[in-house]
Amino acid sequence: MQYVRTMPKAAKTPRATSPSDAPESAAGTRAAAQRLKMRRELATAAMELFASKGYEATTVDEIAARAGVARRTFFRHFRSKEEAIFPDHDDTLVRAEAVLNAAPPHEHPLDTVCRGIKEVMKMYAGSPAVSVERYRLTREVPTLREREIASVARYERLFTRYLLGHFDERDHHDGNDDPLLAEVAASAVVTAHNHVLRRWLRAGGQGDVESQLDHAFAIVRETFGSGIGAGRPAPSSSSPGTTEPAPAVRASTTGDVVVAVARTDAPLDEVMRTIQQALTKS
Repeated sequence: MQYVRTMPKAAKTPRATSPSDAPESAAGTRAAAQRLKMRRELATAAMELFASKGYEATTVDEIAARAGVARRTFFRHFRSKEEAIFPDHDDTLVRAEAVLNAAPPHEHPLDTVCRGIKEVMKMYAGSPAVSVERYRLTREVPTLREREIASVARYERLFTRYLLGHFDERDHHDGNDDPLLAEVAASAVVTAHNHVLRRWLRAGGQGDVESQLDHAFAIVRETFGSGIGAGRPAPSSSSPGTTEPAPAVRASTTGDVVVAVARTDAPLDEVMRTIQQALTKS
């Protein structure tokens, strides 16, 4: 697997702190927690009513009343009743983006994307019963299904932008398929995640969904991981400042022995894949 260099990022200038920063941060955290709590309460009320009365027969006023709030409170959190059963997607998208932004420089971008989308699975796995019921509703109500598709598209756009950000889209010399691979790989990661998620939901939220997800991602990495970056011209060793960065993991075979050298911050799954590749070649 070839690692791809990220474009250099401008260093952030540290912001001067003041005594008021900590209280403001704590207040912001409490406000965010209260907002999410209310969104989830409204979502629970909506799902209960959709299940008992049916989607079409349920009104926003009834959802608000079931949650014990006013109609205007509902519209401070959701724009429509179909949006109400997806209370966590906005916050999950923020967490997934945070994973991408904090990725270590040596990590293959495809591995980073796989870690990012795990935040989505955590959201569903955190409340299995709610997720299973929501899945049932989205299968029965086309409007809810369309809303779900729109939510999934936001994740796919996020991951596609991230992968494309590691390549020069204007660099379309012969043999460089990185931009194409980036888009296809992003779609493959999302598709693998959704396949595992649907299978888990159809099983009533039972089973080790994390190991199933890791298996699916391993297939995606094996298919696309070694291709991304392969079409980029290697920097000339004679040019100053163009030396290749040392890989996070190296492995070689000597007779019946495999010797692996890895940085302490190298991802464990990358270490295992490198050793496995060395064993296969021996």
